[in-house]
Amino acid sequence: MRFRTRALGLAAGLTLIAALTACSGDATADAQNSENPAAAAEMPEKLVFAQIPAEDTQTIAEQNEAMYAAITEATGLEIEVQEVTDYAAVIEALRAGQVQLAGMGPFSYMVAKDGGAGVEPLAAVVDAVDESPGYQSYAIVPQGSDIETLEDFAGKTICFVDAASTSGYLYPIAGLMELGIDPESDITPVFAGAHDASALSVADGTCDAGFAYDAMVDITLIESGQLEAGALETVWKSETIAGSPYVVSDKLPAELIDQLQQVFDETINKPALVEQGFCTTEGDCRMPEDAEYGFIDVEDSLYDGVRRVCEITEAAACNV
Repeated sequence: MRFRTRALGLAAGLTLIAALTACSGDATADAQNSENPAAAAEMPEKLVFAQIPAEDTQTIAEQNEAMYAAITEATGLEIEVQEVTDYAAVIEALRAGQVQLAGMGPFSYMVAKDGGAGVEPLAAVVDAVDESPGYQSYAIVPQGSDIETLEDFAGKTICFVDAASTSGYLYPIAGLMELGIDPESDITPVFAGAHDASALSVADGTCDAGFAYDAMVDITLIESGQLEAGALETVWKSETIAGSPYVVSDKLPAELIDQLQQVFDETINKPALVEQGFCTTEGDCRMPEDAEYGFIDVEDSLYDGVRRVCEITEAAACNV
């Protein structure tokens, strides 16, 4: 169920009951507020946004520009972008109340949600309004490599993204473990820090092979000119992974959380952004992950598949 609060009130005329319960009222309210931080939250002066480092900071800023503008227009609050160096930094900033909005991976979301960081999923990006949010992890090698299958990764230097990355670590180690390859002892792991860095490190020979999400390999790096088409070969693809969620801190006031949910549901998509003047044309309107459409609503249950992979792999990063 989507995170919501319900106003509680007393019927007029119950003066006697109110008097009898006055002494316990403060304690009850305190207990309710501790269970539901949004009930007692104050309106912030700004919204601090952070995003897992999937690629370079400049690209992320360009993809998010229209999103920031739509949020500010709807809420009246400026967006301050918090730069982070790894996935764990986003989770801890949310936990500490230093970040109110964040773009996360499915795995880092699950770690934050189940680890008590106080987050609720708002939406995920899709290429069409009627599709389900999802993507794949690719195992990649340089063109002409003698590594032809995932089994050939044994004994090699392998680039991963981050220990809290879904497509850059969790699903890859599940694939390796299914083949009897221990990701700690049977390979030499290298953590590149971002999906673009992982792919480029494979292309330049820093790693024998590695992992990155599908669009980074097939589209983003090629369109940006950082990678020539065909420079990398894909030797394995994961099952479909639930789309990366954008989340809100439950430490915000309930009415602001509802307002943010509405703007993600109704405004942060290319047709609506053009209609409201945030973009000139849909072709000019960039979305996070270079999505062709924009955001659609998601629920926590969408990420149960990630939880199942954690149960299978027993990865240390799953321990929240």
